[in-house]
Amino acid sequence: MHVVTEPAAARSLVAARGSVVTIGAYDGVHIGHRAVIEEVRHLADTRGALSAMVTFDRHPAEIVRPDSAPCRLTSLDQKIELLETTGLDVLLVIRFDEERSHETAEDFVQEVLVDGLAPRAVVVGHDFHFGKNRGGNVEMLQREGAIHAFDVLGMRLVATSDAAVSSTRIRQLLHDGNVGNAASLLGRPHEVRGTVRHGDARGRELGFPTANVSVPDGVCMPADGIYAALYKTPDGVTRPAAVSLGRRPTFYVDAQASLLEAFLLDFDGDLYDQPAAVGFVERLRGEQKFDSIDDLITQMHADVAATRAALG
Repeated sequence: MHVVTEPAAARSLVAARGSVVTIGAYDGVHIGHRAVIEEVRHLADTRGALSAMVTFDRHPAEIVRPDSAPCRLTSLDQKIELLETTGLDVLLVIRFDEERSHETAEDFVQEVLVDGLAPRAVVVGHDFHFGKNRGGNVEMLQREGAIHAFDVLGMRLVATSDAAVSSTRIRQLLHDGNVGNAASLLGRPHEVRGTVRHGDARGRELGFPTANVSVPDGVCMPADGIYAALYKTPDGVTRPAAVSLGRRPTFYVDAQASLLEAFLLDFDGDLYDQPAAVGFVERLRGEQKFDSIDDLITQMHADVAATRAALG
């Protein structure tokens, strides 16, 4: 997959064959997104074109409505890594800033699609909107397609038995601590990334040394609780881990922020200042306050056993 950041660079890649392209934030690259990408690739194959996507370096809501922007399911690096597994030929990552937020849908079509990706077809969700004041939609794209000779397909959202698959639905599941159902819609465990920082060494004192993972602001975190998780170390090895996410009420009364602490099973090594990736597999229980340290240690042993069982 070729990753470019300017329409002109995309044009040099697709000029000979044109493209079938989709547009969107694609936060999470969930199973619904993958269904759209599969359709893009299918149409591209049948037309002898390249498959392409236009996405953004941040969620547009972070600029348009920063006070109510959704948390991010994936960083830009994560999104690119996931998209690389889909078989797309070209990924055009557009910088979304204040100037871009004032661009009309018509100007976006001309600059990014027509001049950049030479589209033969455009595939989007049936309720897709873009451009200043959300002026662009499927009907608008169809009018532009009639002028610039590209087809437009508005796809219905993929649905499970109870609701459509969407990034919004996944965020709610994570908010509720339902990481299992979130993983089903993502097609993988929800993963957060950060750096291991020094903490108060309390876990080591209790016999369970933990990696304290500092996660950037704005990343979607599950509800506070204890989780069976998969921890990826910088060497690419994935290890089972019992994860505590919360405010540690046994020791602190008024902690304002949740802390992610990962106890790696059967591991003895130094992880300080190293990057970490934590994938949440199953929520074992909610966070609770214990009456004594001994009660807490007993529960921690039970949590490790439950983690082994959950991860097989």
